[in-house]
Amino acid sequence: MKKLLKINPLDNVYVVCNCIFPNDVETINGIKIIFNQTLELGHKVAASPILKGEKIIKFGVSIGSATAEIQVGEHVHLHNLKSDYLSTYTLSNEFIKSK
Repeated sequence: MKKLLKINPLDNVYVVCNCIFPNDVETINGIKIIFNQTLELGHKVAASPILKGEKIIKFGVSIGSATAEIQVGEHVHLHNLKSDYLSTYTLSNEFIKSK
């Protein structure tokens, strides 16, 4: 059963449309990817190499920028993506210490 979906030809990510589990295998642009983690519906996987600072395109629209280089098949999420539109809030050490 197909696990990845690419809506727009401009997209540089696939969207998970059926849960991916460790050791699942998919071929992305001729590259065999063996996943090492569970990825739930709606999560993103790089369709091609993405350079740091490059726009992440999903459904034909930029949703943010890569904060690190991302390899084909790698999970694209808050650990390597920053929204260009909304602030990404995390608990900083300063915030935690002030509590």
